Amino acid sequence: MENLDLKQMAALVDVIAEEKNLPKETVLDVIEQAIAAAWRRDNGDRDMNVRATLNTSTGEADVFVMREVIEDDVAYNPATEIPLKEAGKGKKIGDIVEEKYEVKSFGRVAAMTAKQVVVQRLREAEREAVLTMFEDKIGTVVNGTISRVEPKLVRVDLGRANGIMPRSEQIDGEFYTVGERIKVYIKGIERDDSRAQLILSRGSAEFIEYLFRQEVPEIENGTVEIKGIAREAGRRTKIAVTSSVSGVDPVGTFVGGRGVRVQAVMNEIGEREKIDIINWSDNASEFIREALSPAEVVKVEIDGKHAKVLVTEDQQSIAIGKQGQNVRLASKLTGYDIDIELSKAAPKKKKANVEDSLLSAIEESDEE
Repeated sequence: MENLDLKQMAALVDVIAEEKNLPKETVLDVIEQAIAAAWRRDNGDRDMNVRATLNTSTGEADVFVMREVIEDDVAYNPATEIPLKEAGKGKKIGDIVEEKYEVKSFGRVAAMTAKQVVVQRLREAEREAVLTMFEDKIGTVVNGTISRVEPKLVRVDLGRANGIMPRSEQIDGEFYTVGERIKVYIKGIERDDSRAQLILSRGSAEFIEYLFRQEVPEIENGTVEIKGIAREAGRRTKIAVTSSVSGVDPVGTFVGGRGVRVQAVMNEIGEREKIDIINWSDNASEFIREALSPAEVVKVEIDGKHAKVLVTEDQQSIAIGKQGQNVRLASKLTGYDIDIELSKAAPKKKKANVEDSLLSAIEESDEE
């Protein structure tokens, strides 16, 4: 068999499986696909549905050409169809008929085709096996190294696997350089007919939530809870938090003493992105007031999932925010469509605490 020793390939199945850390059945299937491709190249038609079997004990191989039984007397595509009258006794329309051929030799081109198929399919199988290992890490943050920066995505080396961070999952305004070490959130595995790849993120709300979970141990024991996050990566994030324990201030817990906890998260995502930590409430009106912080609200009128929020003239621009960002994030966080309208009445004062005062001072300074 020219340039393709089936006995040698059969003997290498166990070796390749161990070396590539793949199941023996996967390696054997790859080799059988290569034999089928090579046989089709030499003896058949590219449209043929061909499968092959390799006996790993003897090194002998057979191929089977599969054709569907059709009603017509003449097959319009003989490579894939066979008329009922030629199919044999007991066959009916829609059945699959297999014709067996013994593999004896391959031409040089067919042998090269087989080798290319083996290399390509083994690489795909190995990559799929690695990705399967990472399925347990979906929803976690890992360290990686930037391997390539492209216009629409960034490629990140995670050690045993590589992932991509699309533009939509990046932090707006963040610059990436080859060789840089970064933290990334594993969002999922995207599969299609030709490939599978890890989808990574730094711009998602989940990335922020994971970072806070690392900084706020009270989340793990259930003392405090994140009820919702609305984020525009690189610009602003709003987080609604609550406590299940009487007397525990959830906002202060997340901010940390002297702001150390929230600062640790900002150090990772960049100082350009502001973080508003607010109290969650099961009272929709109160929740909307909190979500529009640092603006002071006069009145909230709710109709279904629509909320009309009245503010004084000096609070209107704060409530709306730069380019509508504040009201947009508040709407996303609360799940209500929010309209900001002017009122002549004085705003209702919120209960203040040290953290609220600190955050409001920061926000007012930013607005100025």
